[in-house]
Amino acid sequence: MNVALLAHDVKKEEMVNFVIAYKHVFDKHTVFATGSTGTKLMDDAGIHVYRLKSGPLGGDQQIGALVAQNEIDLVIFLRDPLIALAHEPDVTALLRLCDVQCVPVATNIATGEMLVKAMERGDLGWREVIHKYKSYKRSGTEG
Repeated sequence: MNVALLAHDVKKEEMVNFVIAYKHVFDKHTVFATGSTGTKLMDDAGIHVYRLKSGPLGGDQQIGALVAQNEIDLVIFLRDPLIALAHEPDVTALLRLCDVQCVPVATNIATGEMLVKAMERGDLGWREVIHKYKSYKRSGTEG
């Protein structure tokens, strides 16, 4: 599965600790992350990350583009709900795309843990059906 991890500045350490706790799960999947979150995850948690731009510099939109193309299967975005951010419209658009594409999304550590445990158990296997359907349509064998 392709997993996107994003964290606002005050949540980056929490994300690192979360990923360390579930490293055995994340190591089995492809992880995408925005800018400095990705760097911290590689350096401090020791996982491989496909690092995109920083959120305010377009990273949220890059993740959103992957979601829109159904290339991301799960999003964990540890947000700071107490501050207004200049790139808040990008955050809102990303969350909306997750809803449109039926991509499971967590915005706090509690729901993040539930989704990671579900991923570990294989409860999100239905996402694989979406990928097979996309491949089927691309091959031109659709009826």
